[in-house]
Amino acid sequence: MTALVPETYPSDKMPAIRQVMMPRDTNAVGTIFGGVILSQIDLAAAIEAHTHHLGKVVTVSMDKVDFKAPVRVGDLVSFFTETRKTGRTSITVHVAVWAQRRFGGGEQKYVTEAEVTMVAVDDDFKPTPLGSA
Repeated sequence: MTALVPETYPSDKMPAIRQVMMPRDTNAVGTIFGGVILSQIDLAAAIEAHTHHLGKVVTVSMDKVDFKAPVRVGDLVSFFTETRKTGRTSITVHVAVWAQRRFGGGEQKYVTEAEVTMVAVDDDFKPTPLGSA
């Protein structure tokens, strides 16, 4: 995984997902639970993978995720995706996560990133070549 912290919010790209974080998503210290962000990373990667394969895809790995900044209630969180590699049955997707502070002047804050590997599967969940849906 490229451990590159982006300098600026990628305003020239369309995020795969944008979501306002709500109180139901908070942890015991009042910030958004990391598992909520991980779930959305997984979903964003699947959305990107479906641009290469219309059938079923499943997550087989997610590289190291370091949270660089907390996400707060009311933040608008954007999940940007980019296909890094396609194989015979797999797709590796880079997901970068940014939070726009809704109650802090609209500042854009880089949150985290991950490399997610998805595999195309058939109805029996056996790997299948990309595009064979």
